[in-house]
Amino acid sequence: MRRIVTILILILISFLLQTAAFSFENISGMAPNLMLILTMSFGIMRGRKEGLLTGFVCGFLYDIFFGTMIGPFMFLFMIIGYSNGAFHKEFLMEDIMMPVFIIIVDEIIFNTVIYVVQFLLRNRTNLFFFVRHVFMPQILCTVIATIIIYRFYVRLNKYIKKKDGENEIA
Repeated sequence: MRRIVTILILILISFLLQTAAFSFENISGMAPNLMLILTMSFGIMRGRKEGLLTGFVCGFLYDIFFGTMIGPFMFLFMIIGYSNGAFHKEFLMEDIMMPVFIIIVDEIIFNTVIYVVQFLLRNRTNLFFFVRHVFMPQILCTVIATIIIYRFYVRLNKYIKKKDGENEIA
């Protein structure tokens, strides 16, 4: 129960920071995708099920506040969280290189879907402009934020596991 409450609080904090703080004070159009970082982190730290559920809640919030209908972002975040959960047993949690590589791939997938839905289908086909002014700054900012935030999530995950383990024994 503690784990679920903690993840929900992290989702709300990430969502509020992403929508309130980083939407207005972003640096030259760059803002980290904190919801994607959270989905990726808990997917690779806790497995497919946790990644899927975290992606569901993050995507649902994203759809409610940014989407035109409920479902597309939720589905995208769920796929990303579930796929990242496949790496759960393949890495050491303290290793930062694999999460950085994974977040780059996640950002490419996320921004490609955004490009197709919001630009390409509306006959705005200038891919070079989108890559230069949206893809690259977004990826750079999210990677920098991942390097900083991921370590906090690892420590928090270890703390939650330790507390849950003590409760299971008692």
